[in-house]
Amino acid sequence: MNAGTQVALSEPEFRQLQALFYERVGIQLPPVKKPLICGRLSKRLTALGLSSYQRYYQHLISPQGTAELEIAIDLITTHETYFFREPKHFDFLQQKILPACAGQADFRAWSAASSTGEEAYTLAMLLHEARPHLGWSVLGTDISRQVVQSAERGLYLMERGSKIPTHYLKRYCLKGKDQYKGYFLVERGLRERVEFRQGNLNLPAPELGLFELIMLRNVLIYFDQDTKQRVLHNVVQRLKPGGWLMVGHSEALHDTGLPIEMVASSIYRKVAV
Repeated sequence: MNAGTQVALSEPEFRQLQALFYERVGIQLPPVKKPLICGRLSKRLTALGLSSYQRYYQHLISPQGTAELEIAIDLITTHETYFFREPKHFDFLQQKILPACAGQADFRAWSAASSTGEEAYTLAMLLHEARPHLGWSVLGTDISRQVVQSAERGLYLMERGSKIPTHYLKRYCLKGKDQYKGYFLVERGLRERVEFRQGNLNLPAPELGLFELIMLRNVLIYFDQDTKQRVLHNVVQRLKPGGWLMVGHSEALHDTGLPIEMVASSIYRKVAV
C-alpha cells in the first residue's frame, strides 16, 4: 500500500470495528462516523503494512494486537477539555461542597475521564487553596494510556491556560522558557498531589476506593443507554454516602435506579441506602 493511499472501509468491516469498540470501551460508532473512523485509522494500516481493514481487525483481536488496540481506541476517542471548564461546577465546589467538608481530615476527588489532565489539575488548585492544612488528593483516569502520560507531565500550550483565573495561574503555573517558550508547566508540588491511571469506566474499580467528589462530565453522551447505566453504576459505587457526582450540563440523569438525587443542575448527591 502506498503512503497517502486511503484504504476503503467496507460496511462489513465497519460493523466489525463498531462491535469491537463497543465491546471493549462501550463507545457507539454510528454510521455517520464511518468517514471519521476511516480517516483516523487509515494511517495505522499504512504503518503496519496492512492492505485491508479486515486484516487490521484480525490484528486488533489477536494476542499480538493489544498495544495496537490501545492506539486505535486513542485515535477514535475525543479528548477535548480545558482548565475550569463549565465553571459553575467549580463554583459549587468552592461555595457548597468544600465548606461542608471543612471538618474532614481528608477529601478525595476523582476526575473519571481526565483526558490530558486539565480537569484534575483544576480540582487540585481549588483543593490546595481551600485545604492548605488538611488532607486531599485527586485521581484522574482515562481509557487512553497516551493522554494519561500527557497529563502526568502537566505541560500545556499557553493558550490552554486562558480560562485559568490570574491568581491560580501565577501561583500554580510556571511559564516556559527557551525550548518550552509558549508553554506552561503545572508546578511540581501540585503535580505530586495528583495521580493519573489508565482506567475503563465499563469495569468495576473497587481498588480505587471511595471519593467525596466524582466528576464524570461530557462522557455519558458517547454511550448507549445500557452502557451509560453500567458506567453510572460503577461510578456511583465509588462514591461515599453523601458524596457528590457532577456530570456534563447536557447529561441530565433520569430514572437510573441508583441512590443519587439531584441537588442542582447536573449535580447529584449519593443518598444513604
